[in-house]
Amino acid sequence: MRAGRRSFPVHGLLEVDVTDAVAALASVEPPLSFTAFIAAATGRAVAAHPNVHAYRDWRGRLVFNDHVDIATMIEVDHDGASLPLAHVLRDADIRPIADLSSELREVASNIGRSESGRLLQGRAASLMRIPGSMRLVYLLLGRSPRLRQRSGTVAVTSVGMFGTSGGAGIGQPTIMTLSVLVGGRSRRPRVVDDEVVPRLVLDLTISVDHAIVDGAPAARFAAALIELLEHPSWMDDD
Repeated sequence: MRAGRRSFPVHGLLEVDVTDAVAALASVEPPLSFTAFIAAATGRAVAAHPNVHAYRDWRGRLVFNDHVDIATMIEVDHDGASLPLAHVLRDADIRPIADLSSELREVASNIGRSESGRLLQGRAASLMRIPGSMRLVYLLLGRSPRLRQRSGTVAVTSVGMFGTSGGAGIGQPTIMTLSVLVGGRSRRPRVVDDEVVPRLVLDLTISVDHAIVDGAPAARFAAALIELLEHPSWMDDD
Protein backbone atom coordinates (compact mmCIF):
# COMPACT_ATOMS: atom_id res chain seq x y z
CA MET A 1 0.00 0.00 0.00
CA ARG A 2 2.92 2.37 0.69
CA ALA A 3 4.28 1.63 -2.79
CA GLY A 4 0.87 2.41 -4.27
CA ARG A 5 0.89 5.94 -2.89
CA ARG A 6 3.24 6.93 -5.70
CA SER A 7 0.84 5.83 -8.42
CA PHE A 8 -2.45 7.14 -9.76
CA PRO A 9 -4.25 4.00 -10.96
CA VAL A 10 -7.06 4.06 -13.49
CA HIS A 11 -9.07 0.85 -13.87
CA GLY A 12 -10.89 -0.57 -16.85
CA LEU A 13 -13.44 -3.38 -16.39
CA LEU A 14 -13.70 -5.53 -19.51
CA GLU A 15 -15.85 -8.47 -20.61
CA VAL A 16 -14.04 -10.72 -23.08
CA ASP A 17 -15.48 -13.62 -25.08
CA VAL A 18 -12.97 -16.46 -24.57
CA THR A 19 -15.10 -19.30 -25.98
CA ASP A 20 -12.81 -19.92 -28.94
CA ALA A 21 -9.67 -19.49 -26.86
CA VAL A 22 -10.71 -22.06 -24.22
CA ALA A 23 -11.60 -24.56 -26.95
CA ALA A 24 -8.23 -24.03 -28.67
CA LEU A 25 -6.31 -24.47 -25.42
CA ALA A 26 -8.17 -27.70 -24.62
CA SER A 27 -7.57 -29.15 -28.10
CA VAL A 28 -3.83 -29.48 -27.43
CA GLU A 29 -2.32 -32.43 -25.56
CA PRO A 30 -1.46 -31.73 -22.83
CA PRO A 31 -3.94 -28.83 -22.58
CA LEU A 32 -2.36 -25.40 -22.51
CA SER A 33 -2.58 -23.18 -19.43
CA PHE A 34 -5.18 -20.42 -19.53
CA THR A 35 -2.85 -18.25 -17.42
CA ALA A 36 -0.09 -18.80 -19.99
CA PHE A 37 -2.52 -17.78 -22.74
CA ILE A 38 -3.40 -14.57 -20.90
CA ALA A 39 0.31 -13.87 -20.31
CA ALA A 40 1.19 -14.44 -23.97
CA ALA A 41 -1.68 -12.27 -25.22
CA THR A 42 -0.82 -9.54 -22.72
CA GLY A 43 2.84 -9.67 -23.72
CA ARG A 44 2.04 -9.29 -27.40
CA ALA A 45 -0.42 -6.45 -26.79
CA VAL A 46 2.11 -4.63 -24.60
CA ALA A 47 4.85 -5.10 -27.22
CA ALA A 48 2.58 -3.34 -29.72
CA HIS A 49 2.01 -0.49 -27.22
CA PRO A 50 5.25 -0.38 -25.18
CA ASN A 51 4.49 2.86 -23.38
CA VAL A 52 1.95 1.08 -21.14
CA HIS A 53 4.73 -0.67 -19.21
CA ALA A 54 7.26 2.15 -19.11
CA TYR A 55 8.32 3.58 -15.73
CA ARG A 56 10.43 6.37 -14.25
CA ASP A 57 13.89 5.83 -12.78
CA TRP A 58 15.63 7.61 -9.88
CA ARG A 59 16.01 10.79 -11.95
CA GLY A 60 12.43 10.82 -13.17
CA ARG A 61 13.42 9.75 -16.67
CA LEU A 62 11.00 7.56 -18.60
CA VAL A 63 12.41 4.05 -19.14
CA PHE A 64 11.14 1.71 -21.86
CA ASN A 65 11.64 -2.06 -21.81
CA ASP A 66 12.94 -4.16 -24.70
CA HIS A 67 10.74 -7.17 -23.87
CA VAL A 68 7.69 -7.93 -21.77
CA ASP A 69 8.36 -9.86 -18.56
CA ILE A 70 5.12 -10.98 -16.90
CA ALA A 71 5.09 -11.11 -13.10
CA THR A 72 2.42 -13.58 -12.02
CA MET A 73 1.45 -15.66 -9.00
CA ILE A 74 1.56 -19.47 -8.85
CA GLU A 75 -0.07 -21.50 -6.09
CA VAL A 76 2.57 -23.85 -4.64
CA ASP A 77 3.00 -26.14 -1.66
CA HIS A 78 5.72 -25.14 0.80
CA ASP A 79 6.25 -26.80 4.18
CA GLY A 80 2.77 -28.29 4.04
CA ALA A 81 1.05 -24.99 3.30
CA SER A 82 -0.43 -23.62 0.08
CA LEU A 83 1.25 -20.32 -0.79
CA PRO A 84 1.13 -17.84 -3.69
CA LEU A 85 4.59 -17.66 -5.25
CA ALA A 86 5.64 -14.68 -7.36
CA HIS A 87 7.23 -15.79 -10.63
CA VAL A 88 8.41 -13.89 -13.72
CA LEU A 89 7.69 -15.23 -17.20
CA ARG A 90 10.50 -13.76 -19.26
CA ASP A 91 9.97 -12.53 -22.83
CA ALA A 92 6.26 -13.36 -22.76
CA ASP A 93 5.76 -11.26 -25.89
CA ILE A 94 7.70 -13.67 -28.13
CA ARG A 95 7.51 -17.09 -26.46
CA PRO A 96 4.99 -19.79 -27.47
CA ILE A 97 2.10 -20.50 -25.12
CA ALA A 98 3.21 -24.13 -24.80
CA ASP A 99 6.60 -22.97 -23.52
CA LEU A 100 5.00 -20.67 -20.94
CA SER A 101 2.60 -23.42 -19.88
CA SER A 102 5.46 -25.84 -19.27
CA GLU A 103 7.29 -23.28 -17.17
CA LEU A 104 4.24 -22.64 -14.99
CA ARG A 105 3.76 -26.36 -14.39
CA GLU A 106 7.44 -26.87 -13.56
CA VAL A 107 7.43 -24.09 -10.98
CA ALA A 108 4.18 -25.35 -9.44
CA SER A 109 5.74 -28.79 -8.94
CA ASN A 110 9.19 -27.52 -7.88
CA ILE A 111 9.52 -24.00 -6.46
CA GLY A 112 13.28 -24.26 -6.85
CA ARG A 113 12.77 -23.66 -10.58
CA SER A 114 11.80 -20.06 -9.78
CA GLU A 115 14.15 -17.37 -8.51
CA SER A 116 11.61 -16.27 -5.90
CA GLY A 117 11.15 -19.90 -4.91
CA ARG A 118 14.86 -20.25 -4.25
CA LEU A 119 14.72 -17.09 -2.15
CA LEU A 120 11.81 -18.55 -0.21
CA GLN A 121 13.84 -21.66 0.49
CA GLY A 122 16.82 -19.56 1.59
CA ARG A 123 17.28 -16.70 4.01
CA ALA A 124 15.08 -14.18 2.28
CA ALA A 125 11.96 -15.31 4.16
CA SER A 126 13.63 -14.46 7.48
CA LEU A 127 14.98 -11.14 6.21
CA MET A 128 11.48 -10.06 5.14
CA ARG A 129 10.35 -10.22 8.78
CA ILE A 130 12.67 -7.34 9.69
CA PRO A 131 10.52 -4.19 10.27
CA GLY A 132 10.68 -1.81 7.33
CA SER A 133 12.41 -4.29 4.99
CA MET A 134 9.46 -4.66 2.60
CA ARG A 135 9.07 -0.89 2.33
CA LEU A 136 12.73 -0.60 1.33
CA VAL A 137 12.40 -3.48 -1.15
CA TYR A 138 9.43 -1.88 -2.90
CA LEU A 139 11.16 1.49 -2.98
CA LEU A 140 14.18 -0.03 -4.71
CA LEU A 141 12.10 -2.14 -7.09
CA GLY A 142 10.05 0.86 -8.13
CA ARG A 143 13.01 3.01 -9.22
CA SER A 144 16.04 0.82 -9.91
CA PRO A 145 16.24 -0.31 -13.58
CA ARG A 146 18.38 -3.32 -12.64
CA LEU A 147 16.00 -4.55 -9.94
CA ARG A 148 13.00 -3.68 -12.09
CA GLN A 149 14.27 -6.06 -14.75
CA ARG A 150 14.35 -8.85 -12.17
CA SER A 151 10.85 -8.18 -10.85
CA GLY A 152 9.04 -8.04 -14.21
CA THR A 153 7.49 -5.23 -16.23
CA VAL A 154 3.77 -6.17 -16.15
CA ALA A 155 1.71 -7.83 -13.43
CA VAL A 156 -0.86 -10.50 -14.34
CA THR A 157 -2.90 -11.89 -11.45
CA SER A 158 -5.44 -14.67 -11.93
CA VAL A 159 -8.08 -15.00 -9.22
CA GLY A 160 -10.87 -16.40 -11.38
CA MET A 161 -9.43 -19.91 -11.23
CA PHE A 162 -10.55 -20.13 -7.59
CA GLY A 163 -14.19 -19.35 -8.33
CA THR A 164 -17.01 -20.92 -10.32
CA SER A 165 -18.75 -17.83 -11.69
CA GLY A 166 -18.05 -14.47 -13.23
CA GLY A 167 -16.89 -11.37 -11.44
CA ALA A 168 -14.32 -8.61 -11.82
CA GLY A 169 -11.92 -7.40 -9.17
CA ILE A 170 -9.53 -4.55 -8.48
CA GLY A 171 -6.14 -5.61 -7.19
CA GLN A 172 -3.95 -3.87 -4.68
CA PRO A 173 -1.51 -1.16 -5.87
CA THR A 174 1.82 -2.45 -7.19
CA ILE A 175 5.04 -0.98 -8.53
CA MET A 176 3.96 -1.96 -12.04
CA THR A 177 2.68 0.65 -14.45
CA LEU A 178 0.31 -1.95 -15.90
CA SER A 179 -1.57 -4.70 -14.06
CA VAL A 180 -4.03 -7.20 -15.51
CA LEU A 181 -6.34 -8.99 -13.08
CA VAL A 182 -8.08 -12.07 -14.46
CA GLY A 183 -11.49 -12.51 -12.88
CA GLY A 184 -14.16 -15.18 -13.24
CA ARG A 185 -15.65 -16.86 -16.29
CA SER A 186 -19.31 -17.63 -16.89
CA ARG A 187 -21.72 -18.38 -19.75
CA ARG A 188 -23.56 -15.26 -20.88
CA PRO A 189 -25.62 -14.19 -23.89
CA ARG A 190 -23.60 -12.51 -26.63
CA VAL A 191 -24.43 -11.33 -30.12
CA VAL A 192 -22.62 -13.40 -32.77
CA ASP A 193 -23.50 -12.90 -36.44
CA ASP A 194 -26.64 -10.99 -35.44
CA GLU A 195 -27.82 -13.85 -33.22
CA VAL A 196 -27.90 -14.06 -29.43
CA VAL A 197 -26.00 -17.19 -28.35
CA PRO A 198 -24.49 -18.42 -25.06
CA ARG A 199 -20.74 -17.77 -24.86
CA LEU A 200 -18.02 -18.12 -22.25
CA VAL A 201 -17.18 -14.61 -21.05
CA LEU A 202 -14.19 -13.59 -18.94
CA ASP A 203 -14.15 -10.60 -16.60
CA LEU A 204 -10.86 -8.73 -16.90
CA THR A 205 -9.57 -5.67 -15.05
CA ILE A 206 -6.83 -3.52 -16.54
CA SER A 207 -5.12 -1.03 -14.22
CA VAL A 208 -2.62 1.57 -15.46
CA ASP A 209 -0.68 4.26 -13.65
CA HIS A 210 -2.13 7.49 -15.03
CA ALA A 211 1.04 9.33 -14.00
CA ILE A 212 2.82 7.38 -16.77
CA VAL A 213 0.14 6.38 -19.29
CA ASP A 214 -2.58 8.61 -20.75
CA GLY A 215 -6.08 7.38 -21.44
CA ALA A 216 -5.78 7.05 -25.22
CA PRO A 217 -2.71 4.73 -25.19
CA ALA A 218 -4.33 2.68 -22.44
CA ALA A 219 -7.52 2.33 -24.51
CA ARG A 220 -5.54 1.26 -27.59
CA PHE A 221 -3.75 -1.37 -25.53
CA ALA A 222 -7.06 -2.64 -24.14
CA ALA A 223 -8.48 -2.94 -27.66
CA ALA A 224 -5.40 -4.87 -28.83
CA LEU A 225 -5.62 -7.22 -25.85
CA ILE A 226 -9.32 -7.92 -26.41
CA GLU A 227 -8.63 -8.68 -30.07
CA LEU A 228 -5.93 -11.22 -29.16
CA LEU A 229 -8.06 -12.88 -26.49
CA GLU A 230 -11.23 -13.13 -28.56
CA HIS A 231 -9.56 -14.21 -31.81
CA PRO A 232 -6.85 -16.75 -30.89
CA SER A 233 -5.87 -17.62 -34.46
CA TRP A 234 -2.45 -16.11 -33.70
CA MET A 235 -1.78 -19.18 -31.56
CA ASP A 236 -1.26 -21.15 -34.78
CA ASP A 237 1.83 -19.04 -35.51
CA ASP A 238 3.43 -20.34 -32.29
